Amino acid sequence: MLKLTALKRAALLLTAYLSLPVAALAAPSGKVMFAQDTLANDFRRNQVFEVRDTLQQHPEVNFSYTDAKGDTARMIRDITSAIPKQIDVLILGTNDADAVVPAVDKVMAAGIDVIVLDRGINSTNYTTFINSDNEQIGTIGGQYIAEKLDGSGKVLLFEGILTADVTQLRTKGFLDVVAAYPEIEVIKRTGNYLRKDALLEMDKLLASGERVDAIFAESDSMLSGVRAALPKYDIAANSLISVGCDYVTEAKQAILAGEQTASVLFPLGGKAAAKVALQLLNEEPVEKHISIPVELVTQTNANQVTPVF
Repeated sequence: MLKLTALKRAALLLTAYLSLPVAALAAPSGKVMFAQDTLANDFRRNQVFEVRDTLQQHPEVNFSYTDAKGDTARMIRDITSAIPKQIDVLILGTNDADAVVPAVDKVMAAGIDVIVLDRGINSTNYTTFINSDNEQIGTIGGQYIAEKLDGSGKVLLFEGILTADVTQLRTKGFLDVVAAYPEIEVIKRTGNYLRKDALLEMDKLLASGERVDAIFAESDSMLSGVRAALPKYDIAANSLISVGCDYVTEAKQAILAGEQTASVLFPLGGKAAAKVALQLLNEEPVEKHISIPVELVTQTNANQVTPVF
């Protein structure tokens, strides 16, 4: 009860903070750059756009972004480019929790504030970390599927980028829950959070003759790719228990149509990152860690929960 109350209190405080008009913050000036893993991923692209749209209310703030196109070496170059560009605040969406750490250290040493958004890094040398509880996301998905299967069946776990901490945490949360159900078998495939990659992997899986009862995809984009592969094998989407993550408009439509069972709401975090950036430009104190609550969305509440994009 105490944990639940604390969680609700945190959610209310965060909601109140995010509901403050951006214009209510003191007028800052400076340079903000978003170093993003890839813009080919719908979620990552819309994260950048949410930051951009929020900061547009402050024309005195110069906003730019980079696209590493999923290439870690390019990501490292993008991060360190903040130094010669004389960026004041760097927002980071990485694809590798370890590889980027030396680059982030250099940026911090140059006096540039770093906001780590969504995907964490294996270091505490940053200004602020904004994320949701990814292990909880896996736990929610795993428990929901286990209950839907009545504790027995074969489940496909579609993982995202294996070097990203969000993937590792979602997988851990999912597998820890499912381990309590010995009659549930789990097989894994990797979709890198991309629709095309998931479609290709699902096609190979089905072509091999493999069949599953349920799917937990660590993003709605991957689950969309999975659905696209089903008709070729005469499998109806509504014949499978399928849970995604993010809760995008496409997922909402699929849930309401009965083609997707559920999704775990995973907020973009861009608005929170933009507001922290404004605070930093104003030389105001910020929290070291900001956690954004998650929520399971099914047909019962799909019309009451706003998709992340």
